[in-house]
Amino acid sequence: MRSMGPSVQADTVLRDAWSQIPSPGTVGTEFERFTGKRMERILATVVAIGSAMLGVQALFAAIGGMSEGVSTVRVIFMVIVYVPLIAMLVACVIGRAVPLMSGIFAVIYLAALAAWPLVQDASHLATAGQPWIFFLVNVGVVAAMLAFPVRLQLIWVVGVPLLYGYVRLVEGEFTSTFWTTTAFDVSFTLILGIVLVSLGWMFRSVAAGVDEARGRAVASYAAAAADVAAEEERVAMAALMHDSVLAALIAAERADTDRARDLAVAMAKEALTRLANTEATIAQEGSDAPVGIAQIVIELRRALSEIGADAIVEERGGAGQIPGRPARALVLAARQAIGNAVAHAGGRGLHILVTGHGDEGITVTVSDTGPGFNTDEIGEDRLGISASILARMAGVAGSATIDSDSAGTTVVLGWERE
Repeated sequence: MRSMGPSVQADTVLRDAWSQIPSPGTVGTEFERFTGKRMERILATVVAIGSAMLGVQALFAAIGGMSEGVSTVRVIFMVIVYVPLIAMLVACVIGRAVPLMSGIFAVIYLAALAAWPLVQDASHLATAGQPWIFFLVNVGVVAAMLAFPVRLQLIWVVGVPLLYGYVRLVEGEFTSTFWTTTAFDVSFTLILGIVLVSLGWMFRSVAAGVDEARGRAVASYAAAAADVAAEEERVAMAALMHDSVLAALIAAERADTDRARDLAVAMAKEALTRLANTEATIAQEGSDAPVGIAQIVIELRRALSEIGADAIVEERGGAGQIPGRPARALVLAARQAIGNAVAHAGGRGLHILVTGHGDEGITVTVSDTGPGFNTDEIGEDRLGISASILARMAGVAGSATIDSDSAGTTVVLGWERE
């Protein structure tokens, strides 16, 4: 057994490298929103710092309000508010589950604010000073900014300050003293909330614009790189074809013995195979490892699916295997015949029959019921038939016959083991 050569090892390394490149779908989730993700991280960090400061201030105000006595209900109420607040702060710091924890706090704070008069002692309801829950009004607003879309953010910006004002007026029984202080508190928190949400929207819009511009630049660069690679491959293939054909012609001219003529014929077959395969989407010939006839049927069905033709592939004969190069030539030639049937006959009556002869050979028949054509009038420049079908099958010592009349066209491709 021959050892693996450097070229085979290089091909293996290249295939492994290509397999590690992410597809366009996965790239979008990881790299296209790079700036947006960074901006979300910055907003979460800033919100965590500001909310922690306001939370500490509110905690001191709550503890100071309990100087006359500790109420179990008020302590439970503080726990209900502060537990989701602390969870939101932790999520913002570690960068995990920020929208979820922020949304939970925003909803709980809104409910706690509405229930504020129900959990306070009657002796504390009519105090003119700001209660501790007031210091968390804008914390609830920025929590909504991190968790909700813009429309819900606007509802929180307007709704939370107005709800706080209504609760304070209910506590003060709508007296004039409470009207003055509450109007100032509501206007201050409303303006500050609008500014905070506007800044968040602006920063996110700028980040989205940067990501979109980066995506367009990367797509443009990828397209340009693909064009350059295709041109380089085309030039290299043209040089390879020139060398292969020229070498085959020189060998044929100088052949003066049976051995030399056999070598010239083999070189000509190789050159014809390479020439035929340049039109296919798979430019390289690949290995000559045995291919099952069932796999050929699968490839032809895939070709029908890609072309969008409404036809079936019928399989007959026993299972068997043929060498890889003849199998590849059969599939590519059949694809070309199918494409011709769809393009020139509209795919009418398209039928593909694969007949296996065990390991001895295979026959592929592609037929349609189109208007047909005169095979004698096919020009040599019509590579779709002369190169993609006839030359391709000749290159692997196969056969190809084309019968066409007004009743339709039938292409029969065959290969038999020598």
